[in-house]
Amino acid sequence: MAMTLRLDEEDQEALRERAAAEGISMQDAARRAIRDYVARSEHRSRVSTATELILGVHANAIERLGR
Repeated sequence: MAMTLRLDEEDQEALRERAAAEGISMQDAARRAIRDYVARSEHRSRVSTATELILGVHANAIERLGR
């Protein structure tokens, strides 16, 4: 699927410089950035879900330790 990504000059130059430093195309650099963003977001969601589960399961012990 094709997509147009519009960047301001500052972001475009930063992407160009980063891509050149890594020896990849701007398109590949943008794809990597998107994959990294998605992976970090998914990780945060998993950590949040696990935290809620732990807090729910161990609420009494956590409350006692906090006093």
